[in-house]
Formats: sequence, structure tokens, C-alpha cells
Amino acid sequence: MSSKNSPEISGANFPALRSFLRGYFHEDMADEYGSPQEAADAFCEDADTDERLAVAKEWSRFNELVQGRSIAEINRLLTLKLGSGVEVNEEELEQVSAIFDRYLKPKTHQHPHDETE
Repeated sequence: MSSKNSPEISGANFPALRSFLRGYFHEDMADEYGSPQEAADAFCEDADTDERLAVAKEWSRFNELVQGRSIAEINRLLTLKLGSGVEVNEEELEQVSAIFDRYLKPKTHQHPHDETE
């Protein structure tokens, strides 16, 4: 029933994502952060570069694996397999994906010494 060569969605296969979800998508998330998007933003502010990149990569891989599945099934995987304490809707899923996608895209930096003052 699993697709060819795709890893099982589990805490063992997504350790950074599991740690993020347990630490930020917990039952008090709404009180503490307001929304999944704000929780993801808070994580990105709190985490170091390696932690952000690890979670962003695993979030992206998770999204690839659940492509085409219902939001109910995605939430079951997030909560039962990866330790999330909250369920997200499709819009929230897209918003969190957009936050993590920022860390996966190559950046074009403008260095301060290149700007005229």
C-alpha cells in the first residue's frame, strides 16, 4: 500500500520535524502563539540555522509524501505519527509551508557595502 521507495512517515524518519511539532504545535499553541503560522515563525526565530534547515527539509519531504491526501489524513499523520498536538486546515498548512520554503530557496543577497548610503 505504501508508494515505491518512499520512507514511512514516523518520528524516526522525521526527527527534526517531530521535535518541532512537539515543541511548537502543542495543545497550548493557540494561547502561546496564536496560529500555526505564528508558531512556525517563532520556531524560526528561536532555532539556529541548522535546526531551521533540518525542519524545513523534513517539512518539504513530508509534504511531498502526503501530496494528494486529504487534510484529515495529513492531520492524522501529523498528530499520531509525528507528535503534533494541533490539527491544521489547508490554508494553515500552506502558510507553514511558505515559511519553511523560505529557508530552502537560494537567496540573492544585497550586501550592505553594495548599497549607496
